[in-house]
Amino acid sequence: MEMDKGVVVWFTGLPGSGKTTIARKIENILRSALLRVEVLDGDEVRQWLSPDVGFSRSDREIHIARVAHVANILARNGVIVLVSLVSPYRSSRNYARSLIQNFIEVYTKCPLEVCITRDPKGLYKKALEGKINNMTGLQDVYEEPENPELVLETEKHSVEECVTRVLQYLMLKGYLSNNILKELDDWNV
Repeated sequence: MEMDKGVVVWFTGLPGSGKTTIARKIENILRSALLRVEVLDGDEVRQWLSPDVGFSRSDREIHIARVAHVANILARNGVIVLVSLVSPYRSSRNYARSLIQNFIEVYTKCPLEVCITRDPKGLYKKALEGKINNMTGLQDVYEEPENPELVLETEKHSVEECVTRVLQYLMLKGYLSNNILKELDDWNV
């Protein structure tokens, strides 16, 4: 089994659905196993890669295309790339899928009402107060994935259960060795 095979795991879902939380937990586990892994988180990447674009549909598509190109370069060089982006439009996700050879779409499915109660960055609150426009799920659409490789129902399952499902899928597809199971035990996942 080729263990330097890069892959892009593309987490998509509403803001507050758990994308970044799950990606960061997976990152910690993979780093502890001494694997090459990078997280491309939407907010962090935007400030460096796309400070010139806003949140209109065309701006979001530009940003997502840029992230897809960076993710593709990393994966081609044997990195496990965990992309955590709302990426609300199917067309943008389909573009990423067409560009990236080893692409896994993970839908962090969570009801809008639950995401609003979580609101880790206070974005829903600001949107409901009229301080933010184009908020995905409120003023802008989120197009659910039609055929994601994994659906994680984050309202029903713990972070640990979601992390385990992703890691098991990566093992099944040959992107991780079965030795990662020891790491799962060590992390009590």
